[in-house]
Amino acid sequence: MAQRHPRLEPVGDTDPFTPDPARPVRVRARSMPADTHFEPHRHPWAQLAFCATGTLRVRALPEGERLDELTYIVPPSRAVWIAPGQLHCIDVLEAAEFRTLYLHASLTPAGWSGSRMIVASPLLRELVQALDAQPLRPGREALLMPLVHDEITHADPQALAVPMPHAQHGDKRLRALCEAVVRAPAARTLLADWAADVGASERTIARLFQAELGTSYQQWRQQAALAHALPLLAQGASVAHVAAATGYASESAFSAMFKAAMGQPPSSFQGR
Repeated sequence: MAQRHPRLEPVGDTDPFTPDPARPVRVRARSMPADTHFEPHRHPWAQLAFCATGTLRVRALPEGERLDELTYIVPPSRAVWIAPGQLHCIDVLEAAEFRTLYLHASLTPAGWSGSRMIVASPLLRELVQALDAQPLRPGREALLMPLVHDEITHADPQALAVPMPHAQHGDKRLRALCEAVVRAPAARTLLADWAADVGASERTIARLFQAELGTSYQQWRQQAALAHALPLLAQGASVAHVAAATGYASESAFSAMFKAAMGQPPSSFQGR
């Protein structure tokens, strides 16, 4: 049975995980079973969500008329930055050692609005582990916090967000189609087949992708495929298995798409 947590994030100034100017970086480590859900919430500080093991899905949610919902599939090699005040929710897809960094709003890097995915470097993961160690030697926390912030600020960006139509103001057929592809990217291969499932023509859905998401179906589907492929590769799955799981007819077709998008062949990401 799914475990839902309406609000597990710290919300008050007296909470031990709340960052402040004196301790602007706080770490929260939790073991989370699969199918755990953090309901939509926000907080006045920034958050970096990642996992030491397991896989998360982080969704940055739209507000009002803004059509900017983004979905991130997060393996241990990646982390998602959530800006102060950003409405978001988190699902644990695979049992995870969940790590959350809370950062005082003053530490937000210049130009970092909204959410983004970054590469969680080995150094960043080691720094977080050191910051979470108890007890910390006197003065050690003050040395570690600026190193953590510097590593986040200079982390390589990873453009693997999957944009989603607005749940209230977008076309319900497009929303249903996108949710179906995110759940099971290999279930269909052609836009016409997906469109038929939601009771629309291929032409209508193609037009809606451009109108609501500013992209073509093929470009959007590629992002969804990459978001699913990285966690599988990180777990050591074969390239052939990942190609089939993301709906590609052949290993070579998947590898060509992956290398063009990521700059490296999928084998470079296996077991990372």
